[in-house]
Amino acid sequence: MENTGDPLSPESAAAALADAEAARTELSHRVVVPSGFLTSVGAAVTVQIATAALVVAWVAPWAVWLALAGGLTLVAVAAVQLVRFRRLNGVWVGGIAHRVVGGTATPAAVSYTVSLGGASWAAFDRLWWLVALCAVAGGVGYALSGRAWLRRYRAEPARYSRGESAAWLATAGALAVAGLLLLVLER
Repeated sequence: MENTGDPLSPESAAAALADAEAARTELSHRVVVPSGFLTSVGAAVTVQIATAALVVAWVAPWAVWLALAGGLTLVAVAAVQLVRFRRLNGVWVGGIAHRVVGGTATPAAVSYTVSLGGASWAAFDRLWWLVALCAVAGGVGYALSGRAWLRRYRAEPARYSRGESAAWLATAGALAVAGLLLLVLER
């Protein structure tokens, strides 16, 4: 498609880019998180960690179904909260979906991994109170990571507004599934 309008002067182009940057910054300060957003995501992560730890410790049909239910709980809560976020703000922010809900922010990924490892170890030893404690710690860490990311996003929207690439997410997901399968098969 051909541009039939007058070309922008360098000054006009710079002014347009400055206006766009100012609009993005203003939007980042107006973004509102729905009530219970981080709490519900953290709670769903807690359930998912606990149920995943059980399937690692017990290779039984009921444990697999329980782990699937835990995973579906997380997916359902994430979907509902992202829809609520979109309705409340009228925009999608890629970082919200990936880094806050999807857990690709480093603190969320670390807290999830450490908590899942601790909960799995505790499940092998049938220390149910420790499974619960590790799962709760993972959910709290996940939620706090989301809160910290939102603070950083508001301070630097250009840097934090993007989510992860689809290729990176597919690779990380495949590695996570492969790791879980290895743990279950070695049991």
